[in-house]
Amino acid sequence: MAGMKEIRGKINSIQNTCKITKAMEMVSASKMRRAQERMRAARPYANKVRDIITHMSEANPEYCHPFMVKNRGAKRAGIIVVTTDKGLCGGMNTNVLRTLAQKFKSFAVQGIKTESTAIGSKGVAFLSGLGSEILSQVTNLGDTPHLEQLIGAIKIQLDRYSQGKLLAVYLVYTRFIHTMKQEPIIEQLLPLTNERFEKRLDIDTPPKLLWDYIYEPDAKLVIDDLMVRYVETLIYQSVIENMASEQSARMVAMKAASDNARTVINDLQLIYNKSRQAAITKELSEIIGGAAAI
Repeated sequence: MAGMKEIRGKINSIQNTCKITKAMEMVSASKMRRAQERMRAARPYANKVRDIITHMSEANPEYCHPFMVKNRGAKRAGIIVVTTDKGLCGGMNTNVLRTLAQKFKSFAVQGIKTESTAIGSKGVAFLSGLGSEILSQVTNLGDTPHLEQLIGAIKIQLDRYSQGKLLAVYLVYTRFIHTMKQEPIIEQLLPLTNERFEKRLDIDTPPKLLWDYIYEPDAKLVIDDLMVRYVETLIYQSVIENMASEQSARMVAMKAASDNARTVINDLQLIYNKSRQAAITKELSEIIGGAAAI
């Protein structure tokens, strides 16, 4: 009977765990919908700002913003890592941090040192364990991030690039594809490249004939302001993409945990029934044996 009590205890414990994972699945599903709406609402603006600033890099040769200049003499690279503050979201953080570790290895082979900015406590823990120099960090953003929470930490990287101390600045995050798929991304934030611009050009038309702007009051003020908007938009977009991915991954992980818990409960219930049947059979045998002896 001690074995049966132990099995009953395990069943009760797993049932309680199943209730928790089911509740977390439902909460994540609700948060995921809001995160996806926020992400989709921001995507068109982010894409448009990126396109305009890329076109301007070709359209105004008389002024070149520091973010458009390659710092060829620098021996350091900046990394902005976007992860989650909480766990229980499957392999999402593991995948993006594994991709980041590979990037660090390639930097080490080239003799390039790194300076990092971590957004999310998981990234802070990983970078600390890796021994990378952490210039700034942002944690506890909540379910609705605000741009004001991010700019202070990011400005350190941008200032160092403007001063010519960084070879490039890279942005690492998880891009939301759909509910069942999230993709780890490493993209170059600075210097601005024209790869996206070249892919959209008509091959028969020179770029300077396609993009020509009239600036008011002058090109420097307009481009400086747009570059700030560009960087702010990309980083904010990466954070909300990462949050949508987090809620999707957590919902899937909690659903899998609930399903596994039910499977384990069914197996334990079968074992419990067999043990109970064996105990009843044993008692009947003892009663029949005692009656026969009398």
